[in-house]
Amino acid sequence: MTVKLYDTARQGIHPIEAGPVVTLYSCGITPYDTAHLGHAAVYLTFDVLQRRLRDLGHETRCVRNVTDVDDDILRKARELGVHYLDLAAEQMASFDRQMEALGLLPCYSEPRATSAIPEILSLIQAALDRGAAYQSGGAVYFDASSFAGFGAVSHRDRAEMLALAAEHGGNVDDPNKRDPLDFVLWQPSLEDEPAWESRFGPGRPGWHVECSALALRELGETLDVHGGGRDLVFPHHECETAQSETVTGKPFVRHWLHVGLVGLDGTKMSKSLGNLVFVDELLERADAAAVRVALLAHHYRFDWEWRAHDLDRAIGRVAAWRAATAEDGGRSIAAVRVHLDDDLDTPGALAALDALAAAGVSVREGAALLGVSL
Repeated sequence: MTVKLYDTARQGIHPIEAGPVVTLYSCGITPYDTAHLGHAAVYLTFDVLQRRLRDLGHETRCVRNVTDVDDDILRKARELGVHYLDLAAEQMASFDRQMEALGLLPCYSEPRATSAIPEILSLIQAALDRGAAYQSGGAVYFDASSFAGFGAVSHRDRAEMLALAAEHGGNVDDPNKRDPLDFVLWQPSLEDEPAWESRFGPGRPGWHVECSALALRELGETLDVHGGGRDLVFPHHECETAQSETVTGKPFVRHWLHVGLVGLDGTKMSKSLGNLVFVDELLERADAAAVRVALLAHHYRFDWEWRAHDLDRAIGRVAAWRAATAEDGGRSIAAVRVHLDDDLDTPGALAALDALAAAGVSVREGAALLGVSL
């Protein structure tokens, strides 16, 4: 028995092939504002995957980083007139409380980007030594053309990659770049931004290199599962792969797991737009079991829209499950296992529990595998 998941790079469903210890890296939040339902959907997906892997006898080590220095958090701290690390600490405390309340398993490690400056500098120097990076205008850039497999994770053509890079702050018009697709490894800090000394000059790291340094430090050269929201495929995960494999000479990720985006009123939830639904708001209306079920009712891989009735339906489902008390005989956990092994089909698992509960059969064991406490 094994879990089969869709792999973004291979564009198909494949079994997770791992040893007794499964290493997972989930891109975490940039803590400059409250975490929303889109974040929760990602981390809940990794949580359910871990639960099934542990059920199969594996030890799981899931790292979820904290991007506590980048353009977004520095901009927000500037607007609020606070120190960026104070802002990060406040938001991380809130985020951790919400994830704990939602019943997520504790992370193996939750490292901050600012903890990895030595590793980041070493990685950048290694890229320079291999001729895959260059210094220009006081910054260090990765030469995307130096990596033959650039584009193999996202399967985007050049025009699409340029558009996505621009959308995600890649500054494709930077005159210091040799090519618009090259990306920043190290950059000079503005006067009111944090700066670290380096042989490349004082400055701060680029976004992509932070995750590579943390992943390599915490979990080793090759990760079993890596992922996050679908919006991270390009440029973030593409660039992570290029710089990591250039430096190590080893495959960076065996299995890429990406979660669909959550929308509200026809638009992707995002902090910039302010169209957000927050976990703590939902937990004020219902217990964690119902909130988890509301999220698990949507398949992780596809984009979906949050509707107010999602929570109402989940509350009703959980009530029906709690009312069913007849002997289970292992049927509920067996049904959930079958669906989770099939590309984490949580909607199918919920439907199977509905059917058993409707017949009066207890579904506590199956629900527990989904992290739903009855």
